[in-house]
Amino acid sequence: MSTVPAFPTDDWPVYGHGWAVHLLQQALAAGDTAARRSGPSHAYLFLGVQQVGKTTLARAFATALLCTGGGAAPCGRCRACMLMARGSHPDFHLVQPTNKEGAIDRDGGELRTERANDLVHDAALRPLEGRWRIFLLQDMQLANASFSNKILKTLEEPPPQTILLLTATDRKGVLPTIASRCQVLDLRPLDRATVAQALEQGCGASPADAELLARLANGRMGWALDQLHHPERRSERTQHLETLRRLLGADRIERLTFAASLAAKRDRDNRELFGMLALWTAWWRDVMLVQAGCDDAVSNADQLGEVHRQAAAIDGGAVRSALQTLQQIDSYLHHTVNTRLALEVLMLKLPKLEGSHP
Repeated sequence: MSTVPAFPTDDWPVYGHGWAVHLLQQALAAGDTAARRSGPSHAYLFLGVQQVGKTTLARAFATALLCTGGGAAPCGRCRACMLMARGSHPDFHLVQPTNKEGAIDRDGGELRTERANDLVHDAALRPLEGRWRIFLLQDMQLANASFSNKILKTLEEPPPQTILLLTATDRKGVLPTIASRCQVLDLRPLDRATVAQALEQGCGASPADAELLARLANGRMGWALDQLHHPERRSERTQHLETLRRLLGADRIERLTFAASLAAKRDRDNRELFGMLALWTAWWRDVMLVQAGCDDAVSNADQLGEVHRQAAAIDGGAVRSALQTLQQIDSYLHHTVNTRLALEVLMLKLPKLEGSHP
């Protein structure tokens, strides 16, 4: 395993993505002219799968832009850095998806029109303390059409001291007219060795935990850190995998009953639903890998025996069909759709495996 320092990217609070940090450092070093002849662009679009590090990198860049320490990385000591660490810098604004009640919801929520109105107004104001007013717009793939159209004017005619940082899981989820006005940074999942060693050396994880979480993370450093710092979520993983195993041996009535209960719970906890779907997706991927003789690439390494049992008992075509259905249902549930009907389709298309009850 290669040596990976706790923060391998020139003292930025970011794991991996060194090429992107270097590019952003070049923008910082080029100057800060309000005329935009050099220095940072007026807008950046950070792309990548969920929890790969988009928001972490965008926040680090925002902190570096506001930092008064004068270095190539946030100093962590000046007033601006300390305000950013506390989430209270008056020139940094975080815009997140919300549900209909106004609560933050990054799974089933939207970036809504009223937030775009606030952003357009605030972006025209001068900074209160620093050189820039910075807006971080999370999950642009969840923006409604009105939100996107309203911020487009700000992107087309950006105020001289305003910088917009956008994140999205996929460029296809962002209006082309918005993406074309941003400098795009497409972040790729990190390799397993980088994640494992960062967890062990930078976060104090045991070697066994670091290796397992690195496998399960599939390159998503944010996911691995979340699991490390919230051990209770590992028990959720166990429960979700046990539920899948039980459903493989269940009849239609039991499967449809579970779909109904899951649809009712969605109103209270989108995170749990989408977390379960992601775990099931990774599970079927592992079954396919074992069927192809690629045991070393399996994510659920601590469940390898059960993965082998299912790989031997379930036809490869049924596994591929289950995986495709999961991916389709996950996509549907991120849009306006009948949740119960979608989950019923998912349950009925699960393979049948006799003797799967715990």
